[in-house]
Parts: sequence; structure tokens; C-alpha cells
Amino acid sequence: MSRRRRSFLDLGVDLMRLGMEAQGVVALRMMRFATGGVGLENELSLMFAEKARAAVDVQIEAGLTTLSGRPHLAPARAVALYRRRVRANQRRLSKNA
Repeated sequence: MSRRRRSFLDLGVDLMRLGMEAQGVVALRMMRFATGGVGLENELSLMFAEKARAAVDVQIEAGLTTLSGRPHLAPARAVALYRRRVRANQRRLSKNA
């Protein structure tokens, strides 16, 4: 079975999903910050470290994709990486809610 080429429309839909998923994570974090409790400083540190790590990982992924001769795949792979990270945060924050 051959895989169909992804279009800019697919990328746009993935970006929209990423935005909605990220809003959910922001809401979970805001609820956690509003209720206070143990671990808020750790959550803040983790939040900033995750953002920096994701930015570096996306740059590496884009570079490797480009060097492999498939630069057209870099945007979709970047969005996919961010979506995986956002979903992982959502699962982690939902467990502790």
C-alpha cells in the first residue's frame, strides 16, 4: 500500500490540532497553578526545560530531514514532534489533576 503525499491542507489541519491540544495543556497547567500545592516550582522549571528541549529537537529533526534530501517533509515532522510532546504533557498533567 503506498502512502499518499501530505498536502499543505493536511499540515494546516495538524497545526490546528496542535493549537487545540496546546490550549488544553495550558488550561491544565493554569488549574494546577491556581490551586497551588507542592511541586509548582518543579512544574515551572519542567515547562521551560521542555520548551527548550523541543525547540532543539525540532531543529535537529529539520536538519536531518533536509540533509536526507527530503526538506519538504520538515514542516510536517516538526508539527508531529510538537504534537507528541504536547500529548505527553496532557497525559502527565491529567494524571496528576
